[in-house]
Formats: sequence, C-alpha cells, structure tokens
Amino acid sequence: MHNEKGRMRYGEAKLGGGAQSKLETHLELESLLERLFCIYLLKKRRPGGTCGESRCGQRDVSVSASSSLETKGNVFFLGNRRPFFDTHALVRLLEENGFTPQQSEVIVSALVKIMNTNLDMIYKDMVTKVQQEIALQQVMSHIGGVKKDMIILEKSEFSALRSENEKIKLELQQIKKQVMDEIAKVQADNKLNLNLEKTRVKELYSLNERKLLEMRTEIVELHAQQDRALTQTDRKIDTEVADLKTMLETHKLDNIKYLAGSVFTCLTVALGFYRLWR
Repeated sequence: MHNEKGRMRYGEAKLGGGAQSKLETHLELESLLERLFCIYLLKKRRPGGTCGESRCGQRDVSVSASSSLETKGNVFFLGNRRPFFDTHALVRLLEENGFTPQQSEVIVSALVKIMNTNLDMIYKDMVTKVQQEIALQQVMSHIGGVKKDMIILEKSEFSALRSENEKIKLELQQIKKQVMDEIAKVQADNKLNLNLEKTRVKELYSLNERKLLEMRTEIVELHAQQDRALTQTDRKIDTEVADLKTMLETHKLDNIKYLAGSVFTCLTVALGFYRLWR
C-alpha cells in the first residue's frame, strides 16, 4: 500500500491543477482503505477483536466517501483481472465493524478502483510475456532482414568496392614502380654527375699542381738569375774597385814624382839664387 501511495503522489506531480482535487479525494480514500486493510489483517489474526479508535475514524471517513462516490450494481467486477484479496470477506468485516452494506460496498469498490488505477499505471510501462515474445520475434525478423540486406550489399556493393580497391591497388603498384624507376634514374644521374664532378675536380687539382710546380720552377730560376746577377755585380764592383785602387796608386806615384821634381827644381833655383847673392 505504501508503494501504491508513492505512485499516486508521483502521478499527482505530473497532473495539472484540475485533477488535484480528485487526487486529494483518492489520497483520503487510500488512507481510509489502509486503515481498513489493517483492521482486516488484525481480524484475521485475532477473531472477535475490536479497534475502537479506528472504528470511529472509519465511520466518519466512510460517510464522507460514500457521499462523493457513485455506487454501481456490481462493484466487484474487475474485468479480466482477479482481485488480490477476498472482497466479500472485507465487506463482511466492514459490516461487522458498524458500516452499512452500501458503505462497505462503496469502500471496497473504491479500493478496487484505486488498485486497478495503480495497476494500470504500472502496466503502462510493462508488457506481457506474449507481447515480449511478439516484440522479440519482430526484432529477430528485422535483424534477419538486415542480415539479408547486408548479404545483398556484400554481394553487390562490396564486390564493386573490392574491384575498385583492386584497381586502386594496381594503380598504386604502377605508380610505385614509376616512382622507383624515377628514383633509380635520379640516383644514376646523381652518381654520374658526382663522378664527373670528381674527375673535373681531380683534373683541376692536377692542373693547379702543375701550375704550382711551374711557378716554383720559375721562382727558383728567378732566384738563380738574381744570384747570378748579384755575383756578377759584385765581381764588377770588385774589379772596378781594384782598378780604381791601381789608378790611385799610379796617380800617387805620379804625384810623388811631380812633387819630388818640383821640390828639386825649387831647391836648385834656391841654390842658384843663393849663389848669386853671395
């Protein structure tokens, strides 16, 4: 009963303001029925027992509930559902506790209606085993159709995709071969160019070596020529110096001779004048 009360409160939160009064009435009836159900259980456990305080409350609430509910000819008719408790025993229990037969039938019918309403709310989110099997068969048939479609696609579109993939693979292989050939050609050209550059560099190196040797030989020849020229000039200078020395010696002798002759002449003249004076 507490679970049913929680469901009713959950439904009350979803409904609008127009159904609020109906829900309040249902809640009042539900609280009353909870008390009656407790009395019913206590009677089953303790036959002949009484419940004074609850009896008074039951009478007051049952009178107000009977004024708001309409009675029908057969209040215990549940359709295809069977009640979950003995409604006749509950009616007799209510009559034994001071309720009239009409009030007892109204209370039990309200209890049955509330239970049916709660069960309807519960069954909205539930399915029977037959419905579950039907839904499962529908899902399996749908899966079978999807499998068939997948097989057809695999036979038709997947085969086309495979052929396209094969073509693309062949094209890729051809492109790969072309690229490898181009790479081989480029490598061969690079090797040839490198070899040519190496030979050209070697030739330039050998040419530079020959030029260096020629320049070295020329430099050596120039040094030799300079040495020869220096030696020749030294020799010429030495010969000229020697010639000058000989000339100076000869001039010295000539000068000495001239001086000696002039001195002798002067002496002779002086002696001549001296003799003349005497």
